Amino acid sequence: MHSPSAAVQSRTDKEGLGPPIGAGIVTALVGFTSSFAVVLAGLKAVGANQLQASSGLLALTLTFGAGTLWLSWRSRMPITLAWSTPGAALLASAGMVDGGWPAAVGAFLVVGVLILLTGLLPVLGRLMNRIPTALAQAMLAGVLLPLCLAPFKSLGSAPLLVAPVILCWLLVMKFASRWAVPASLVVALAVIGIHLGTNGVQLSMGSLLPRFEWTTPAFSAEAMVGLALPLFIVTMASQNIPGVAVLKSFGFAAPWRSSMTVTGIGTVVGAPFGGHAINLAALSAALAAGEEAGRDHSRRWIAAFVSGLAYLVLAAFSAALVTVVAAAPPGLLEAVAGLALLGTLAASISSALEAAEDRIPACITFLLAASGLSFAGVGAAFWALAGGLAVRWLLKPRS
Repeated sequence: MHSPSAAVQSRTDKEGLGPPIGAGIVTALVGFTSSFAVVLAGLKAVGANQLQASSGLLALTLTFGAGTLWLSWRSRMPITLAWSTPGAALLASAGMVDGGWPAAVGAFLVVGVLILLTGLLPVLGRLMNRIPTALAQAMLAGVLLPLCLAPFKSLGSAPLLVAPVILCWLLVMKFASRWAVPASLVVALAVIGIHLGTNGVQLSMGSLLPRFEWTTPAFSAEAMVGLALPLFIVTMASQNIPGVAVLKSFGFAAPWRSSMTVTGIGTVVGAPFGGHAINLAALSAALAAGEEAGRDHSRRWIAAFVSGLAYLVLAAFSAALVTVVAAAPPGLLEAVAGLALLGTLAASISSALEAAEDRIPACITFLLAASGLSFAGVGAAFWALAGGLAVRWLLKPRS
């Protein structure tokens, strides 16, 4: 008689490495294609030109791909990294800061240092945990709202271009939700191809090759307060902390210190080339850590490792994607980015309104962030969080 555990082990051995390798490739494809449009929109909003945005996408993909390889290999756990999609959405809503693109790059550099210090100094991690989750999520929801409205605004101005993208997203969402955004991207690229063909636009081969574009960082008080601080908070609250929770739900304890060290150093290295922030993957982390990667928990790290390799391959196509997207009709890229962020918006609103005692402060935070308020050169994200904290303190019952 064979024991049940022996039978499970026998089935696991028969699986081989197919499931983790397949899950790793899917993780990379979904993670990259579902949010790269958001990253491009964010980088361009804070002043990057086409070459700088292409360099930023390349730097981000290489740094978090290499970081994924290192962490998964050393820990033998399915630890995957990603660029900060909510952070990119924040950049898109913040717009140009005082000092332009070099000042934005300086803010990216400071974010990397703060992430690194969070791993090295426990006191900074405890300070981050004192920011109410409801307010952090409400700030993110307010930042995302204008971006998520873009598909429907574009539908009014260019229905023949945007309607196929939205329709594809809806149909695929019903049957295979994880592929909804990648599928809508494929449709968008097809629309762009038709647009280029009918207008006789030709792309130069030189613009399709990836290359780094160095920017010397500059530092301004407005960029630190209005960009670096909100970007750090959003990245920690919406990516790193949920990323740890996702891994824990599958039975893996993420090595916090080494994860923050790798992502902090990766952000610092990528910043001068346009990378805004890398972090633990949250949504795509489940693809490498879950059942799709096979029954054997001890082999699931292979899925993360393969995803790291796949990201390095995808980095080679970053410049080509940027070049093609740059030739897109107005509103098309924004529509894809908005569709990619709808799930994050829904989750943020739900989390912000979960605790009854924080609903009014969360609503104030949400409305301030969505308003686009700018005062003293500092954007709405900072004032939203500051206003929400002030209202929460004022309304808190006193004993």
